Amino acid sequence: MSAPPVISVRPPRWLVKPAVEGAAELAADTGLPPLLTHLLVQRGVTTPEQARDFLVPKLATLGDPRLLPEMPVAVERLLKAVDEKQKVVLYGDYDVDGVTSMALLHLVLKAYGLDTKLFLPSRMEEGYGLSSDGLTKCFELHGKPDLLIALDCGTTSLNEAAWLAEQGVDCVIVDHHELSPLGRPQCLALVNPKLGDDWHYFCTAGLVFKLAHALLKTRSLPDYDLKEALDLVALGTVADLVPLVSENRLLVRRGLEALAQTGRLGLRALKQIAGVDGLVQTHHVGFRLGPRLNAAGRLDTASTALDLLLAAEPEKAMELANLLESHNKDRQSVEQAVHAEAEAMLATMGDIEQHSAIVLGSRNWHPGVIGIVASRISRLCHRPAILVSFDENGVGKGSGRRIPGFSLVEAIDICRDHLLGGGGHAMAAGISVEESKLDAFRAAFAEAARQALSDEAMTPILEMDAEVRLRDLSLSFLESYKLMEPFGQRNPEPLFLCRRVNPKLPGRVMKEKHMRFILTQDGASMEARWFNAPVNNLPKAPWDVAMRLQRSFFRGQEQWQITLEAVKSSE
Repeated sequence: MSAPPVISVRPPRWLVKPAVEGAAELAADTGLPPLLTHLLVQRGVTTPEQARDFLVPKLATLGDPRLLPEMPVAVERLLKAVDEKQKVVLYGDYDVDGVTSMALLHLVLKAYGLDTKLFLPSRMEEGYGLSSDGLTKCFELHGKPDLLIALDCGTTSLNEAAWLAEQGVDCVIVDHHELSPLGRPQCLALVNPKLGDDWHYFCTAGLVFKLAHALLKTRSLPDYDLKEALDLVALGTVADLVPLVSENRLLVRRGLEALAQTGRLGLRALKQIAGVDGLVQTHHVGFRLGPRLNAAGRLDTASTALDLLLAAEPEKAMELANLLESHNKDRQSVEQAVHAEAEAMLATMGDIEQHSAIVLGSRNWHPGVIGIVASRISRLCHRPAILVSFDENGVGKGSGRRIPGFSLVEAIDICRDHLLGGGGHAMAAGISVEESKLDAFRAAFAEAARQALSDEAMTPILEMDAEVRLRDLSLSFLESYKLMEPFGQRNPEPLFLCRRVNPKLPGRVMKEKHMRFILTQDGASMEARWFNAPVNNLPKAPWDVAMRLQRSFFRGQEQWQITLEAVKSSE
């Protein structure tokens, strides 16, 4: 096997966040450990009441769902469809947020006695979102509906929404993507928090939960418990990388608990295949369950994932879980090939410091995996990155990821003259571009990044939340620390600095590249693991380590360990 290409990237600067005011007072007022209140104050939690709501959130605090933009109109139209037994099609997106949203709304409307038709576009044939090709295929399969509900798409589909209106099809859109600069689509209701001032953190699974809540507030169903849908909400919310703040944090906290005990046959089979047993945390969704659900839509059709979520027979559930596992292995293989070619391109660019952004394209790349690789390239180079997959006609579909301080969607707006189309979020976005225009787009995008990002913003920083000693990590601290979960966007898993620790070597090497050993400091010790460790070239001890605290369950027992993020010899 050939050696990987050498890519010139400057190492990150280690930095500990400055001390915060109010942590000692909060510790005194609540009896919580000072290290924990330090982390809480960093997150804007400054009073005992806020600490209580953050650490022990309750479903009773959820806001009135009818206050979301255009929600009452959507509820009225859905209940009309229920009463008149109308033909309703749910038209979704092929990612985890899309399929969980479809499954949830389908099950809620089924509880009202309405059996909806389900349509998911194919990434390769109809492309993303509410498209003319997708609508054509949808109508071929299901005929013309009375009502079409677009989930996780449709906000920017102005022409398609207008066409639906011309056909006499009512349209309700439930979506969280940014509004088009050209205005609002022509639909009965656009349930999108971007129309208002609040709830911008929701993904579509969260919005569908609010829609279901609004339906139940308007017309109750004595035998239906909406809490049973929280496993789907947690899956969609975590996989879509939206902020785990406010109601999202509460829904995911309770949703992960529901996912651990889910009665859904498909999810039970998927957990078994993915090796997720007992405690379910956000990283289980992000790295095990989510990728398997996404794999179908990336390489084939997302209907496999949707069928799994709705599976009613154990044998069928396991068959679908195995199929998703096979898709995921195929996806990993395709992704590795794309990543290798992208890194080879990077190696020819010389010093990455001279580039404010990375734009790469190829006819060899599968469009279903370029977003994942763009994310890895962005992290590697600490630059905004867009990867473009071109078809045989020279038309490219691109997927981009950003670094902090940069909005992809704003940069794409600046570069529209070179594009066929584009949109998305500040953090992740997609484009379509002709192959002949790639160089011009690359130059314009790099200039947009150069204007928006300071040299400091383009300097990678390993920022740690606090410096600790191993003796600080007592059982009482860890008991309260786990209440900070779930970790994710806007509530990141804390990273700690611990200086001058000694590893008990040689430890245990796993798969030739991962290590387990005991770390000691001043008589205190704790088990640590180091993924992708330089097994044959370890730094000289003692070490300064950037580390995370992580818990798991083994044979019914809760266990804590350190995961090393970075290591260097102590000065």
